[in-house]
Amino acid sequence: MSPTPPVLALPATSEELASRLQDGLAEVDALLRREVDHEDPFIAGANVHLAEAGGKRFRPLLTLLASEVGSGVNREVVAAATGVELTHLASLYHDDVMDEALVRRGAPSANALYDNSTAILVGDLLFGTASSIIADLGPEAVKIQAQTFVRLCSGQIRDARPAPEGADPVDYYLQVLADKTGVLIATAARYGAMFAGCDPVTVETLREYGERLGMAFQLADDLIDIASDSEDTGKTPGTDLREGKRTLPVLFALASTDPADARLQELLLSDLRDEDALAEALRLLRAHPAMDLAQEQTNAVAEEAVAALDGLPDSEARTALAALASSVVTRVG
Repeated sequence: MSPTPPVLALPATSEELASRLQDGLAEVDALLRREVDHEDPFIAGANVHLAEAGGKRFRPLLTLLASEVGSGVNREVVAAATGVELTHLASLYHDDVMDEALVRRGAPSANALYDNSTAILVGDLLFGTASSIIADLGPEAVKIQAQTFVRLCSGQIRDARPAPEGADPVDYYLQVLADKTGVLIATAARYGAMFAGCDPVTVETLREYGERLGMAFQLADDLIDIASDSEDTGKTPGTDLREGKRTLPVLFALASTDPADARLQELLLSDLRDEDALAEALRLLRAHPAMDLAQEQTNAVAEEAVAALDGLPDSEARTALAALASSVVTRVG
């Protein structure tokens, strides 16, 4: 497995806290490596493929950082962080199949390297491994894992479907994001507080913070999918457009009544698997005010995450959590 990724830039973090987080991430990576190893070399390689492709380890980092609000990193916190990361990695194998992706983090996607059936089964295997780790943390943790998994899957299902007639498309989409991305990041923060001995009110505060943080994270990803080049992100730009997903910039552009937007709207409602049409749609959307509106919404959700921390006493951990929300919406990959 590749070396432990560096901690995401947290401007308000001291060297001591950054070092503790880095040491914790090294423990998470070591446990993850042990848990996904397999006697069959093919399965072992498939298990670690996306983990070795890189990634920011954002979710386990959040578990570790949330634990600093309490007594700090311990064996249970590391186990919970590993379970969360394995759940996330498992979902990526399924995402690659659903997205028909060719690249993930600059490396071949799981379905491109293997095949759809193998990618799905490896995702299932990793979900099982994550659940086994969480089971050792007690019945409450198992219940949370199950509830998280249900919301994650329901969010993915609804993400592939348009808003029901009569529903506000933006509100519908934000709820989809709360389920498909927010809930696992909320669980990451919740576990960190739980297993560091925080009281129930603090645990709930961090769960709420995590859900808003997760939504901001996904909203930023949606913007990156349109605005960035593959060299910046390791992902193919316009993937969401190609799949016909109506992310926030698309919803805002489609809601425009300006006649000058007719061509963009025509493209957004067409089959964008055609590369020329996709390139034109990306060019027009990148220059459209919908991008600024979506960025404003993204920033507002990140501010809601920070506001959720108001009930916590001042501490370096709280300051770092607020800084994390800022870094999530200003990143480029």
